[in-house]
Amino acid sequence: MIRLKYYKCRFKKTATFAENSKNVNNIIQLHDKKFIKYIPEQEIDQAISEVAAQLNKDYGDDPPLILVTLNGAIIFAADLLKKLHFSSVVSCIKLSSYQGTQSTENMKTLIGLSEDVKDKRVLIVEDIVDTGKTYQTLVDLLSEKGAKEIRIATLTMKPDAYKLDLPVHYVGINIPDKFVVGRGLDYNGLGRNLNDIYQCY
Repeated sequence: MIRLKYYKCRFKKTATFAENSKNVNNIIQLHDKKFIKYIPEQEIDQAISEVAAQLNKDYGDDPPLILVTLNGAIIFAADLLKKLHFSSVVSCIKLSSYQGTQSTENMKTLIGLSEDVKDKRVLIVEDIVDTGKTYQTLVDLLSEKGAKEIRIATLTMKPDAYKLDLPVHYVGINIPDKFVVGRGLDYNGLGRNLNDIYQCY
């Protein structure tokens, strides 16, 4: 049985700061919306280090195939891979369910799975888990192709929005059910390059 593991959120003070701060240096504009700095770079880096440490412990003797979801998880994956002590095949897949700031029920496969996953352990690397629709789609796809084990590591997760019984194994940061950008997360294509995470203001 796959073990369920959640990492507790350590950023309650940051959330309060995001709601109350009036410092214009912490506010950015992307398209038609404003975003305020929510989680600073240093705390994100620490969370990634903790996820990497757990992965090194769990996978050190039997590395998985690492499946990165495009485009959002690119930055998280790059930061995470540098901290891993084992070598793995890395592949990418692109799914999409977002329109603007809303996750839809319509899942589109834009770039398909190219690696053979039969009888392999697979680690999905995600930028965010909210409703879990993307995660469910990937689990179904990988199971159909014969993956031996499927786990997921995500930079951020919205526990209040999550609708599935599937375990989420490695979580960097739990966040409220509010729209965020930065560290790979975007609003209609903008904001992925931000080192900090920003919340819709």
